[in-house]
Amino acid sequence: MSGFIEKAEDALRDVAKDYSPPGSTVEAVIDQWLHAIASGSDLFAANRGIDEKSVIRELKRAGLYESKATFSRNLYDNIHLKPPVKHAFRFIDLFAGIGGIRLGFQMNGGTCVFSSEYDKNAQATYKNNYGETPFGDITEIDPVEIPDHDILLAGFPCQPFSHAGVSARNSRGSKHGFECKTQGTLFFDIMRIALEKRPKVLFLENVRNIERHDKGNTFETIKESIKEIGYDFKHAIINSSTLVPQKRVRCYMVCFRSDLKKEFEFPDFEGLPLPLSSVLEEQVDDKFTISDRLWLGHINRTKRNIARGTGFTAHTADLSKPSNTIVARYGKDGKECLIPQEGKNPRLLTPRECARLQGFPENFLFPSAKTPAYKQFGNSVAVPVIEKIAATIIEGGL
Repeated sequence: MSGFIEKAEDALRDVAKDYSPPGSTVEAVIDQWLHAIASGSDLFAANRGIDEKSVIRELKRAGLYESKATFSRNLYDNIHLKPPVKHAFRFIDLFAGIGGIRLGFQMNGGTCVFSSEYDKNAQATYKNNYGETPFGDITEIDPVEIPDHDILLAGFPCQPFSHAGVSARNSRGSKHGFECKTQGTLFFDIMRIALEKRPKVLFLENVRNIERHDKGNTFETIKESIKEIGYDFKHAIINSSTLVPQKRVRCYMVCFRSDLKKEFEFPDFEGLPLPLSSVLEEQVDDKFTISDRLWLGHINRTKRNIARGTGFTAHTADLSKPSNTIVARYGKDGKECLIPQEGKNPRLLTPRECARLQGFPENFLFPSAKTPAYKQFGNSVAVPVIEKIAATIIEGGL
């Protein structure tokens, strides 16, 4: 990480330690304060009395602040994927992963004023690229302390929505309907933040199957919960393969605050699918070639599963077509996408090829260890899809 940010963390550690919520590091508080000062945004936990002047005073003592212009330049010079110097809107990044959704909105002129991600390895990748450590456990964050923002971004986990205990919770006091139906799930945390901060737009992403989960009840609960707190609801099932060479089908939800009276329509994603060959590296180390034992296991299981009409199959990929969806477990056996090789067993995609399948820029930094790299890209999003939807949201006016 950059020397400038490390020095700022050292200078502000004593000041920031009292503002770090359970499940988060003090670095998250400091890093996001630094970004707030540079972008002119509210500081995290400003409601508890911390203000920009106090933070700047400590930075001056450490010789890290002369003027806002020089401070911002020094900060941004030490960030790998830089935010816009002059931003058009502010957003927060929940369940951030490695920042794929963030990147799509940042490319459209937005600046991030709060980020949260539970996984420690993903946090490290996020910081290496965006210059900030995300907060950790979102359930421990008081929504009042989150800075004001225009758009809430969340690629949230899809958990079963349990109705157990609703009657008991109601008996303890009157609550909003969405709270009764979603408490105990991470979607509830999106709702409580949206209810408190009232951003103009909610942008949510999830797996395609969320529409059908629990016979459609989960999706209906999400839809009605969002409407109940005063937002319109639009969604689309989008295949990424016309923008990246991967058949990644996801559910995207765009929800404008109802009082804004915005008519939103998703952009068109029609076109020819891109070929997998377009992202392959020319020279690939033999360590990505799968073993005889693993390849034979794939062949035998594939034969058995075809015979009985169920289970996974593992064939080498057709390089003229998009790949199958890359998932978090891809590094285990590569069955989703095996690259044929002349005279030898097929190979796994490299982490850089996985980054390209998701549309990340060539300079995106990821772990050197294969297992966390595969997991992070498998859990991420197709950045060009996000970028295109974000452009449509912004073009409609905030």
